[in-house]
Amino acid sequence: MNDTALSIAASVRSGERTARAVIEEHLETIAAKEPELHAFNRVTADAALEAADEVDRRVSQGEDPGPLAGVPIALKDNICTRGVPTTCSSKILEGWRPPYDATVVTKVAEAGAITIGKTNLDEFAMGSSTENSAFGPTRNPLDPTRVPGGSSGGSAAAVAAGFAPVSLGSDTGGSIRQPAALCGVVGVKPTYGAVSRFGLVAFASSLDQIGPFATTVADAALLYEVIGGHDPNDSTSMPGPALGVAKALDEGVEGLRVGLVSEMMGGVIEGIDEQILARTRDAADALAAAGAKVEEVSVPAAVYGLTAYYLIAPCEASSNLARFDGVRYGLRVDAATTAEMNIATRTAGFGPEVKRRIMLGTYALSAGYYDAYYGKAQKVRTLISRDFAAAYENFDVLLSPTSPDVAFELDAKTSDPLTMYLNDVLTIPSNLAGHPAMSVPYGTGEHGLPVGVQVMAPALGEAVMFQVGAALERSAS
Repeated sequence: MNDTALSIAASVRSGERTARAVIEEHLETIAAKEPELHAFNRVTADAALEAADEVDRRVSQGEDPGPLAGVPIALKDNICTRGVPTTCSSKILEGWRPPYDATVVTKVAEAGAITIGKTNLDEFAMGSSTENSAFGPTRNPLDPTRVPGGSSGGSAAAVAAGFAPVSLGSDTGGSIRQPAALCGVVGVKPTYGAVSRFGLVAFASSLDQIGPFATTVADAALLYEVIGGHDPNDSTSMPGPALGVAKALDEGVEGLRVGLVSEMMGGVIEGIDEQILARTRDAADALAAAGAKVEEVSVPAAVYGLTAYYLIAPCEASSNLARFDGVRYGLRVDAATTAEMNIATRTAGFGPEVKRRIMLGTYALSAGYYDAYYGKAQKVRTLISRDFAAAYENFDVLLSPTSPDVAFELDAKTSDPLTMYLNDVLTIPSNLAGHPAMSVPYGTGEHGLPVGVQVMAPALGEAVMFQVGAALERSAS
């Protein structure tokens, strides 16, 4: 099924197709492939068909249901959906049904999109392979012996498998872009604050950002425009309406300044597969051939991103996950005292990776270590932001690979957390700086598996980022 969100919405709005027929087609695809792939924690078939009938009713009465009319969308299972279990792929939220919708869920529904299910993820978004889920791993639709990336692996796999033309994920250190690269789809991390986080179950509040997956840059742009804009329910939300990005897609790159980040092209950061570096150079050459001015640029502090991130993110996770105590919602393991109940609940409810990060964060925040670890990591974060700001004085966008490797085999890295963490070495700097970045499929690497090229832009530079992403997409096809 090669339907794009734009083509589905156009055909439903014109009455050429019914939303019900669109949903039924996608549910058939899910029924055929989902047992092998496990992209979803829950498929909401009945609710989707009911919503489709409402879209069709509105079309029949001459109303316009919106720019995403009848478009199936999959939602990462850490985004709250009213009355539908939201698990974060953890046992600790067993039985919890949110009493409200996340802002992005409200926005996509108002635009006519139809939620088709909640997708699997690494527990509480902590991981790079979607193998840390309490409900089992998701498999890559392009090769089911391999991982789809993480933590939004279910959302990436759902789009790659044709279960939905678009989906939403969250990106704390690369959790949208890395699985997009491994599954051969488009993935976008917006500027921090450009999309509301209200209703996203927090992992690291200063880094988390919701963003779209899609099969095309144009679909990603459409979904980005729908979910963006100020939200009074989110204190970190930027003022003003959603940024317009779709209008820039066809403008080309003539005269744009593109910087190829030398540290992220094998210069300092090691372990990037040679074929991936070659595809990234091909992408840079294609932009140069299309009229862009392409040069190498140094962002020295980018190499410290991984170490700073793996202090800052666990510290924030340690604080955010303290709320899962067995008292207010979710799992409760009874014990003689409240303290023993807390311990028993958290021991049974959290998986090993979540426990590892909570302990790391709690240690780094403890008396005597705060300044040495968390405080120092925040200073490094400032350095990273400054170095990127300096690069953007001379360049409109920056280019690098998205992931150091193509999709790896299931269980290949689960025994060594550090090896797993290295998957995020190229994506983390944009999260620490709060800048937008996207992954665009660009050719293949080892085993014929897809390679993603990362386009990075300064804060609120989404329009030029999408402009370059669209040019890369054209040159790759």
